[in-house]
Amino acid sequence: MTNIKIKAIDVYHPQKTVSNEFYYDHFEKKGKNIAHFLEIMGRENRFVIDNEEENSITMAVEVSKQVLKKTGLTGNDIDMLVFSTQVPEQIVPTNAIFLHHAIQGKKDMVIYDMNANCAGMTIAVEQASRYMLSNPHVKTALVVGSDYLSLLANPDDVMTYANFGDASSAIILEKTNEQSGFIDAMFEVDSGNRDNILYPEKGLSNTLRGKGKGDSMLWHPFDGAMALPYVYKVFEKILKRNNMTIQDIDHFCLSQFGHVIIKKIQEQFDIPDEKMIYVGDRYGYTGTSSPFVALYEGIEAGKIYRGDNLLFWTIGGGHEFVTMLFKY
Repeated sequence: MTNIKIKAIDVYHPQKTVSNEFYYDHFEKKGKNIAHFLEIMGRENRFVIDNEEENSITMAVEVSKQVLKKTGLTGNDIDMLVFSTQVPEQIVPTNAIFLHHAIQGKKDMVIYDMNANCAGMTIAVEQASRYMLSNPHVKTALVVGSDYLSLLANPDDVMTYANFGDASSAIILEKTNEQSGFIDAMFEVDSGNRDNILYPEKGLSNTLRGKGKGDSMLWHPFDGAMALPYVYKVFEKILKRNNMTIQDIDHFCLSQFGHVIIKKIQEQFDIPDEKMIYVGDRYGYTGTSSPFVALYEGIEAGKIYRGDNLLFWTIGGGHEFVTMLFKY
């Protein structure tokens, strides 16, 4: 039986680290004490771009070269390339075109950008896995998630300015006859929340006509815990339809948006600490790459091994939720 496995994964982040102290001082001057906010979000440090040379594409190029070198592959070995970002450096042509050029990809390759906001890379892995299973000519895929989120941060807004970090992740998927790889995924959409997070605030057309602000993301405060009832329901549903229980999951690679959300999920299902991968204290919130940064760090720390059952979950603005099962 053909399966789609994760052959390799890597992560790239900028060199500059910014600690909580900077944000304490920044918002104290504005009359705000953000200590409790950073505590519940689980932040200590975050990596941010501090130069004019780096962006979503350059981070994607670096991480792609790293993961290709790790596997001994070249761009000529890749049959499919998916670039997930919500901070595209280019709209035309696709960002994937620039990445294809950088890795010297072959001409007969499926390539495209996708934007599902913070849910993007997880959905890209799910869609690439299903496409590979249906197309006999696509044997290897490179899926990259890269967000320059700090570029869109509003210095007056705690949620974006003190929470966001910049990073990219790349994974190589390959067909295998091993009993491992992609298992299943489920989605849920609540488009009633479509106006909570906006960029550009007034839309691209109005912004280009000078009628809208384009320098930062608009983030209306909302309670992230509103996602929890869905999370609880979908975890049980996806496990049941795959004849698994919560105890069968070896590690949880969840959105690193807020540590408080991860802790509530952990408490709901009585999940041991050693099964939860949390790296948001080191990286900040990196958007689309977030669950895969957790996967990478779990592997690097010697916690995640081949054959482990993984459960991914994340949320995209609007809102859209994705839950995915994978045997690493």
